[in-house]
Amino acid sequence: MSVPNPLRWLLLAVGRRLAALDLVDRERIERATDLSWPRIVTGLARMSKSVADVAMVGIALGPAAIAGVGFGGAFWGLAFALGGGVAGGTISLVSQRYGAEAYDELSTVVTSSAVAAVLITMPIAVLFAAIPETLIGLVGSGAGDQSVEYGATYLRILSIGVPLAGLNLIGSRALVGADDAWTPMLVRGGGAIVNIGLNATFIFGLGLGVTGAALGTVLGNVLVAGTFAAGLLRGSLPVIGEFPVTVSLRDAPIFDRGILRDLGRIASPLVLSNTAGNAARFPLLFLVGQFGETTVAAYVIGRQVRNLLNTPGWGFSLASSSLVGQELGAGDEQAAGAYGRDILRYAVTVYAIGAIGAVIFARPIAMAFVNEASTLPLATTFVRVASLSVIFWGVSGAATGPLRASGDTRWPFYANLLGRYGFAIPLAMAGVWTPLGLWAIYASILAETVVPAAVNYHRFATGKWKAVSREFRPDTVPADD
Repeated sequence: MSVPNPLRWLLLAVGRRLAALDLVDRERIERATDLSWPRIVTGLARMSKSVADVAMVGIALGPAAIAGVGFGGAFWGLAFALGGGVAGGTISLVSQRYGAEAYDELSTVVTSSAVAAVLITMPIAVLFAAIPETLIGLVGSGAGDQSVEYGATYLRILSIGVPLAGLNLIGSRALVGADDAWTPMLVRGGGAIVNIGLNATFIFGLGLGVTGAALGTVLGNVLVAGTFAAGLLRGSLPVIGEFPVTVSLRDAPIFDRGILRDLGRIASPLVLSNTAGNAARFPLLFLVGQFGETTVAAYVIGRQVRNLLNTPGWGFSLASSSLVGQELGAGDEQAAGAYGRDILRYAVTVYAIGAIGAVIFARPIAMAFVNEASTLPLATTFVRVASLSVIFWGVSGAATGPLRASGDTRWPFYANLLGRYGFAIPLAMAGVWTPLGLWAIYASILAETVVPAAVNYHRFATGKWKAVSREFRPDTVPADD
């Protein structure tokens, strides 16, 4: 949907400059922008919510609270790792059916995905509610008792929202796969704005600290889940408008063996990849924790800034998945490859611009979280290193889009494993157990994104994902080699 707005204008200014240099096709970039900018707004809103959590508790309670929220947030990320893996399969199946005009199967894809997301996230929700002190203690013991206490409080309350987070991802990805990033932007972005307002009220107005931050997150997810459910079941919502995908619990089967099989084949590597990637945060936080509470707080601040800078990937990766998937569904592999290539170049340029700006303004950015003389210089350095590393996330995310669309999801899994477990964690260990110290931690942050970027780009460049996609298309079509 082409709606005039500053973000779309800025993105198109970059894209059109690339087109003028003959690096991308202008029409493809404009279509990708129209699909991606609402998703980027959603990412900005949601990551701003996370940043606000950290900044607000930091202002109210200090570095110990930042560390505690960082520990709890790592566990909360498991909900998105699991739900996001299933949702990755959802966007692949929806986009291919949408491109092939197999609309009668869309409801079953969504309902099957929703049930799978609940089943896979519910066990960890129970675990988080039952033993939060034990879980946080395993990761954060080196940072001090107060940080562990804050983290356990945060995690116990967040456990209520874990299944809802997974369902929200399913609703969002289903709509993006049907060429509608506008509706998820309104729903999830609106939920994030409400979340930030609730956090401010609970943390500062009622003095609830980390409890208030967690309550705001849970209530925000309740609002988003209810809105998606109502829209998908009714087919439209006031103000938001029509949904391109609808769900019928009576006229379409909730499960289909073939769809479930395809969903499992596509989503399983994504679930494993996301979970493995998120699980790496635990040993990394544990190792950083050996440097003390102040270093953990600075590390968490750097990661929050990097996550915010990574929000263009929310749009570019999913736009690539949707547009490439639609071309594959229509049997045009050459056009699918062209979309993937152009969006990758576009994404990396946008990431580089954001990263350079963050490096230049790293100190004022860090001051939004902390003002303590003991923490600010270190936080500034972490912000700079994390900002540089995000450029490679741009490469990785944009290269993953076509792989996800085609169903070739094993390579992103291998890439994440290699980057985090083969490089990032060993480097962090070297920081703790050798004189390298924090220099090795900085190298770990860079390796976490550089290695997956290299692997995913290599797989995309081979073009073998096009052949993989033939196994998952609704109808067999001639390959355009």
